[in-house]
Order: sequence, then C-alpha cells, then structure tokens
Amino acid sequence: MRIKLILTDIDGVWTDGGMYYDQTGNEWKKFNTSDSAGILFCKKLKIPVGIITGEDTEIVKRRAEKLKIDYLFQGISNKLEVALNLCKQLNIELKDVAYIGDDIGDIELLKSVGFSCAPANAPIYIKEFVDYTTKLKGGDGAFREFVEQVIVSFLKKDIKSLI
Repeated sequence: MRIKLILTDIDGVWTDGGMYYDQTGNEWKKFNTSDSAGILFCKKLKIPVGIITGEDTEIVKRRAEKLKIDYLFQGISNKLEVALNLCKQLNIELKDVAYIGDDIGDIELLKSVGFSCAPANAPIYIKEFVDYTTKLKGGDGAFREFVEQVIVSFLKKDIKSLI
C-alpha cells in the first residue's frame, strides 16, 4: 500500500479540543507549531493534505492558508462522503488514504481508510477503530507523529532523509 493522501480532523488532533471564548465573543484555538513539520514532510514527499472538520471557523481557514494545506473542508457532518468525493477527484481509493481523527464524527472515515490513527487522548472507543494511536495528545504534536508514522511505515523512508 502507498499512501497518496493524508486527511486530518482539527479539534482534538491539531488542538487540545478546547474552545476558548472571551467576553466579546472572540473564539481562540491553540495550535502546536510542531504539527507544521508534518505538513512540511508531506510537501517534500508530494503527498497532498486535507483538513475535514465539523467546525467552520476563520481560525482554521487562516491556519490552513498559512501552511498552504491542499484541501480544506469545514462544517462537514459526513466526513466519509467528502473523502470519497476527494478520492474520486484525485483518482485514488480510500485504501490510499491515511486519516487521523479523535471523535464520533470520525468513526466511519477511520474505519474506511487504508491507515487510521487517533491521538493519545481520544476516547477508548475511538481507539478501537484505528490502526495506530499516537503517544502524543491532540494539540501536543499528534499530527506530526501521525505523519512520521506514515513516512516510516508506508513510505519506508528515514525521517532524517527529509530534513
């Protein structure tokens, strides 16, 4: 199997899952810059990355733009449908996709892709559906660890060769 597309959830994977609000209604999310290295590795390997999230925020849009994420889908309730449509567009199959997610809305996609992953702090019942659980929690570099696992396990590359 060769991974040809990496998909990811955001809240609980790239963030700690917290949503912070101030008294004027501004929403805040904290991203770990370590995860951006996962994107850099994907770019070096020419593997497109897509975000599929149930939330719809300007914050995620800005983060995706800054990192030049290939595909961004927000406000999504059926992540599997979006992934299937993207696979069709790219002329690949779900078995060619690696996905990391952490909650109920991710289960169907986690069960359908070639390689599935959840961060360390995902609920136990989510971890039962995945091939790999990161050692790091969401918001602490779990996405980067996931990408590195894909690189070593499926692409058979040494991470140092990409630096």
